[in-house]
Amino acid sequence: MDLMEEIKKRRKIVDEALVKYLPEREPKGLYAASRHLLKAGGKRLRPVISLLSAEMLGKDYRKILPAAVSIEVIHNFTLVHDDIMDRDEMRRGVPTVHKVYGEATAILAGDTLFAEAFKLLADSEVNSENIREAVQVMSDVCIKICEGQYMDMSFEERKMITEEEYLEMVRLKTGVLIAASAALPAILFGESEEIVTSLWNFGLKSGIGFQIHDDLIDILGTDTGKDWGSDLLKGKKTLMVIKAFESGVELKTFGKGKAGVEEIKEDIAKLKECGAIDYARSRARAFVEEGKKSLDIMESSEAKEILLELADYLVTRKR
Repeated sequence: MDLMEEIKKRRKIVDEALVKYLPEREPKGLYAASRHLLKAGGKRLRPVISLLSAEMLGKDYRKILPAAVSIEVIHNFTLVHDDIMDRDEMRRGVPTVHKVYGEATAILAGDTLFAEAFKLLADSEVNSENIREAVQVMSDVCIKICEGQYMDMSFEERKMITEEEYLEMVRLKTGVLIAASAALPAILFGESEEIVTSLWNFGLKSGIGFQIHDDLIDILGTDTGKDWGSDLLKGKKTLMVIKAFESGVELKTFGKGKAGVEEIKEDIAKLKECGAIDYARSRARAFVEEGKKSLDIMESSEAKEILLELADYLVTRKR
């Protein structure tokens, strides 16, 4: 089995659905802005997880395809607003929405995506009571994402935070949406609480590992379509930085805003030398392994194997 090919097949389904469900309309400026990041691409991992989850349950994913797309739309809504708050200028290899269309339009574009996501969720071809439950879950997920983003921003004002605080922020900001990606099909198809919980935990733990690894990519990768080293320069307290500070390491570029390539490289070398990078990498993999165990109750299937491999990919990808 070629994991990338399996992801690609399902990503194509999602991309085609995005075009179908989210056409551009009047006023053109607003919808061009709201579609900007969607058109820029992306791995579509969250909706792909939803499709695989439905397949693993032996269900017809087409009945919940709008819901899978809604998760990608919510994800993009968060990116639009996060980029404004973080002042990031690049995303997916293109200028961020607020850089192209201005902050006011970018805020409206994000708001539009948020509303469209729930409209899509309600279009799933399943029992209306299951849709009601799914809407409640996704509403709560969106609240938690906001809580996580607030925590992330508030950490920048504090000198030190603990690993536990960081992990709670990651659980809220990133983990719960990936958890919903895995569990939403089970909710919509009316599966048992045990199965819903199993899928939720799989996504939640995998999502935490995903974010820890994403923080690693920010400083180790140079071709991610984002601003390289931006987390260091903005003073974000990632797991690596927390461990480095605990070891008494000083990072010259931390919170500096701007720095030369050599300065960033020097700080990355310090993170490597003190073991902070290896620690973060091992924690990311441990979370994914814990998440994979949650699928033990599911029967063997091709979709299950793909999901397990995809979970490993979340903490080994290069971008």
